[in-house]
Amino acid sequence: MSMSLADVRFLFERMRGLFHRGMTSLRTRGWQATWQRVRRHWVSTPPPSARPLYRPAEAPFAPFAVPRADAPIASIVIPVYNQAHHTLACLRALAGHPPASPVEILVVDDGSSDETQGWMEQIDALRYHRRADNGGFIAACNDGAARAEGRLLVFLNNDTLPQPGWLDELVRTFDEHPDAGLVGAQLIYPDGRLQEAGGVVFSDGSAWNYGRFDAPEDPRYASLRDADYCSGAALAIPAGLFREIGGFDTRYAPAYYEDTDLAFAVRGKGRRVLYQPRSRVVHLEGISSGTDIRSGTKAYQVRNRHVFAEKWQAELSAGHLAPDQLPTPGLLARGKPQILLLDATIPQPDRDSGSLRLVNLMRLLIAEGAHVVFVPTEGSDAGRGLERLRALGVETWVEPFIGGMPAWFKQNGHRFDTVMASRHHVAAAALSLVRRHAARARFLFDTVDLHFLRESRAAELAGDGALVRAAAGTRQRELDLMARSDLTLVVSDMEQQLLRDLAPEVPVGLLSNLHEPVASPPGGTQREDLVFVGGFRHPPNIDAVRWFIQDVFPQIRARIPGIRFHCIGSDPPREILSLHGRDGVHIHGYVEDLDPYMDGARVAVAPLRFGAGVKGKINLSMAHGQPVVATTCAAEGMHLRNGHDVLVADDAAGFANAVVRLYQEPALWQRLSANGLENVHRHFSLDAARPTVREIFQLPRR
Repeated sequence: MSMSLADVRFLFERMRGLFHRGMTSLRTRGWQATWQRVRRHWVSTPPPSARPLYRPAEAPFAPFAVPRADAPIASIVIPVYNQAHHTLACLRALAGHPPASPVEILVVDDGSSDETQGWMEQIDALRYHRRADNGGFIAACNDGAARAEGRLLVFLNNDTLPQPGWLDELVRTFDEHPDAGLVGAQLIYPDGRLQEAGGVVFSDGSAWNYGRFDAPEDPRYASLRDADYCSGAALAIPAGLFREIGGFDTRYAPAYYEDTDLAFAVRGKGRRVLYQPRSRVVHLEGISSGTDIRSGTKAYQVRNRHVFAEKWQAELSAGHLAPDQLPTPGLLARGKPQILLLDATIPQPDRDSGSLRLVNLMRLLIAEGAHVVFVPTEGSDAGRGLERLRALGVETWVEPFIGGMPAWFKQNGHRFDTVMASRHHVAAAALSLVRRHAARARFLFDTVDLHFLRESRAAELAGDGALVRAAAGTRQRELDLMARSDLTLVVSDMEQQLLRDLAPEVPVGLLSNLHEPVASPPGGTQREDLVFVGGFRHPPNIDAVRWFIQDVFPQIRARIPGIRFHCIGSDPPREILSLHGRDGVHIHGYVEDLDPYMDGARVAVAPLRFGAGVKGKINLSMAHGQPVVATTCAAEGMHLRNGHDVLVADDAAGFANAVVRLYQEPALWQRLSANGLENVHRHFSLDAARPTVREIFQLPRR
């Protein structure tokens, strides 16, 4: 592929950014830690491996049991007509990996003439109903729905092999999205290729199995999204809503288009139709009805398309794709503001405050009606971070599907209204690609924090001339980037004012940390000990913990014997790990669930001696009603007042005194707890940020 000037600029800026970051890291972290960081950028990410598909062992029929609850949440309705061996395999799959959700399984026999009745009657806990006459798929489904006891109806074809966890993901989707009215699974061919990632309906009533024959892991199909319809081979719908609609419309009898019609009816009731890729079901397409549309039940597909198009003519003509348009993620999100977010890596909100801010921003943007796309520019993470974004409905691209940033931008850039790049090295590298391939998009440079400010403070504390010069270089690069961006975002009013003084011509917006305050946090008497939270890839946290343990904590422990200090944060270096076990010191490293420490520790400490931006560790504690003792540096830009919602001290003796007072004075503890929580509600909650996010991203009011 030939390289454009924008491509060359991207590569140059990325190399330049890596060089400067590497030199700064050498000075602050040493060569070993720096080498580990460099390796993350250059060691290739292996392609995502297709998850193995579960298949129950084939064996002659023998009686077995399926799960059944006395008070089921979900009723799995399986309509069958002959094909007993496929029904048996489906039930064995359900029995082999029982759902965690309470269920009942109903097999509705539409007049089979093979072994179906003899086998089904021997399966323990199965609800088996044999219809008197063969009425077809729609009649069997409606019959089963009328007999179901669960609050959710789950329609499942008998020629399917549900994969472990499939049903729990469908149920969870309704819990996570109360506006959902119908949720469909990802359908997979037995060879592992994708069969359907939700359906697309064109303006003439014809339909498309989106993603057919592609990889299930392809980013186009791997995120939760709204779909025109979901196949009746595996879908869930609240039982009350199904009955309110009137069930599957019998005008489509015996089968075909009833599931598409149901999805349109669900939207007509103001509910969403969602495709859930975390729910995976292998479907042996064509087993039940064949594939020839000229004969058999399949022939009704042609007839019913016209029936469907006539019934929903108004809806189809109001914005559905034309039959000659190839569905793409951009086209499927038409009508929504499309926003691209860039950062170096997949955000991990359980590891650092910048990630938490970014993920909560995504949640806000989606809630405001935007379609959000995220691309990591320097690596991919196939773990929980990736799954978390896709579960939110963020279209998240990772290698090998990106194929390089220049190629990806060339193919996708035109669709975006806004591009936001976090951190100066990411923004500098991406800007040329955005200007060339996303020419109509506004470019937002999200500083996360002003890196030059943090670096200059670290240099001042260390008294290092080389660090001073490096910070000056970072300052110039950040200011140059701001001048070329449409808007620069900072996280505190202090940084906003600093930029107004340094570069008054630069448009600057304020988008601070984003948190969800806890409704009823525990009181002080229910808590004990001290806690610090912060990832150790961030040099200020290393210095803060070292200073606190060596100079501050011994003074506290002398006055409160037995008190413990819990230090939580990923990637602690050897010098921090070596402090574990010192009197009352517990170095936990990364902790998957922070809530026990946020709700269990009496006081949080933020002993940072340099840094910049807004400190997520303080927001996090205050969101849990946990009072904080902080340094001036840690508390700046957060609308905090000493003695009102925080205690501030900068020397070791003063910091220790503040911790002891807060730990031992219930009235002071309660005041700071309540006022800190109010501070988060007022300045750092998602609700507080909503008007700002609408303005920054130019979102229409809903």
